[in-house]
Amino acid sequence: MKKKILTLALLVATGLSVSAQKKTGIHLLASHSIGSSGGWDYLTVDQKNNNLFVSHGTQVNVLSKVSGDSVGVIHDTQGVHGIAIAGALGKGYTTNGKLGNCTVFDLRNLTVMAQISVGQNPDATFFDDYSQKVFVFNGKSHDATVIDPQTDKVVATIPLGGKPEAGVSDGKGKIYVNIEDTNEIVCFNGKTFKVLSRYKLDGGEEPSGLAMDRANSRLFTVCSNKVMLVLDAKTGRHIAKLPIGDGADGVVFDATTKLAYSSNGEGTITVVREVSADKFVVEETLKSESGAQNNST
Repeated sequence: MKKKILTLALLVATGLSVSAQKKTGIHLLASHSIGSSGGWDYLTVDQKNNNLFVSHGTQVNVLSKVSGDSVGVIHDTQGVHGIAIAGALGKGYTTNGKLGNCTVFDLRNLTVMAQISVGQNPDATFFDDYSQKVFVFNGKSHDATVIDPQTDKVVATIPLGGKPEAGVSDGKGKIYVNIEDTNEIVCFNGKTFKVLSRYKLDGGEEPSGLAMDRANSRLFTVCSNKVMLVLDAKTGRHIAKLPIGDGADGVVFDATTKLAYSSNGEGTITVVREVSADKFVVEETLKSESGAQNNST
């Protein structure tokens, strides 16, 4: 395993045309080395403290977002996948896949505050700004664990009917999550924890990364058969099917630039522009590094 991570800090040029023939001006700014061994998965940015959290096998490496220097390490996170940031409470949460728990840590000094038992093989996670809850998606037990960060207690377990991957919130009470082995997106209520709908992904296989344009209620899901599907979050209507690179694992949407980025394991990033709520084009394919994993904004 290479002992570094290619951290893609990207810039977008201003005044760009929406034409798919126009280059975005996005380029690599820096590559930061991480000296320990182990595989990679999610990375998450703590904007308030300017730190970048990188899941790394048995630990989480913390880097300065500004300089790339090492800030610290969160140890004993066996099989770590995701990191959730509850910034207002000054807490972070890691999902430790091999331990079946979450590590709670202080965002300022990175000290461990607690361990919380969740489902089997916890993977993706995020803090929902609307419900003020942490949602943990468990791969083997096919469910979601809901944690109240005020008390660090589990308040609900939501059966999902399949293996969950990444999840997002619409900021209004609905949570969406990819279900990898059934090729669908499940929507549930972020306060009652009841499943509301299931959207079948026609033409999409084994969805992993999921992002959302909240303003236009658009979901972006990246699939193992080298496509990005764009859906109407309210109805599940399929709006676009776009070619991306092989081995896609993560996707993010930048609401300012209206660009979606698919991180592809083959060593590329596919950039998709939202021209309008119902029109999407592949703007550019950027080189990254073989084995590229999840991305963050």
